[in-house]
Amino acid sequence: MLKTTLGYATALWSLTYGALGIYWTAGGSSYPFAPVVDDHRTASLLEGAPVGVVGPGMVVLGLLGAVVAVLMTRRSSGRVFLGFAVTMAVLLALVIPDYTPLAMLALSPALVMFAFTGVPGAQDGVGDILYWHRVNILIIFVGGLLWAATAVSYHRRLRNACASCGRDDRPPRAWQTPEGALRWGRRAVLIAVVANIPYEFTRVAWYFGWELGITHEFHQMMVDTPGMLEMGLAMATLGIGGSILTHGLVHRWGEVYPRWIWFKAGRRVPPLLALIPASIVAVVLIPAGLMNIRLPGDNAGSEWGLALPGTLWVVWGAALGAATYAYYLRRRTTCRRCGRGAPEAAVLTSRSGALVGRNSE
Repeated sequence: MLKTTLGYATALWSLTYGALGIYWTAGGSSYPFAPVVDDHRTASLLEGAPVGVVGPGMVVLGLLGAVVAVLMTRRSSGRVFLGFAVTMAVLLALVIPDYTPLAMLALSPALVMFAFTGVPGAQDGVGDILYWHRVNILIIFVGGLLWAATAVSYHRRLRNACASCGRDDRPPRAWQTPEGALRWGRRAVLIAVVANIPYEFTRVAWYFGWELGITHEFHQMMVDTPGMLEMGLAMATLGIGGSILTHGLVHRWGEVYPRWIWFKAGRRVPPLLALIPASIVAVVLIPAGLMNIRLPGDNAGSEWGLALPGTLWVVWGAALGAATYAYYLRRRTTCRRCGRGAPEAAVLTSRSGALVGRNSE
């Protein structure tokens, strides 16, 4: 049921954008990549691209994608469809978007509050933050996630694996065992934490007046812009907090609530409590990092601090995704759907001696 719903949702998304491609190619309004005022521009790969090029491409990929998604849902027809789905997922979720998914995730609490209190400053409501160019980026990003989920589901069917947990009748490889996943998961956590240090360090430095990686003029502009330095400090603080939480993917307190959380101390941490937020953050970091790779221009030498630290978000996102997958492999137990999963997997302990978990897929 989930496979069918997912496949048809992906087909509907592709069909909708294919139809919009026809509309925009024919001269329809609200083409989302058209040149706009600087305040409403995005850093998408397609920003400013002519409709005569993008529109027909949307028509072909959208209508073809709708057909492919339906066929992937109804039958297993080889790896050509899988390659198409993976390509669409990478293109839509990672390559075309910019920092918008990451920014919306970081600002989501404030956006909820602004919906009731109004946006402070000169901006005219939430519409000045969620304008069409940005909303389109978010819709494209969601489309990429749909294609990624469709690809995973289809790949499991090709392998005759369980649609729920992805396991088949073959014994797990060494790297897929809880012990193996803990070993390489630790390395992934280390890489994820180190990758964001340059960004955190530069933003904190700017707040305290050290013009690291930027010109004096640019720093003065930030000083003169209310809230700009504070926003950079807040993003650095979020990054530091995220790095601390990342350690929970390989430490005891990521599996069993520590004593200082007195109302849950000693109880098992539900795996999804870590898996869902870590997966989301890992995915949104990569397009933001790729955007920063495209940004450096003529002033890259004197203002390297603006974009260079952000390019490492690609590494951060990939390493965080790997660490999250390792955490999943260690904490998954017997699948309710297929019954696979050795009973002892439910009582394997981490290096700290904590129960990995007894949840079922």
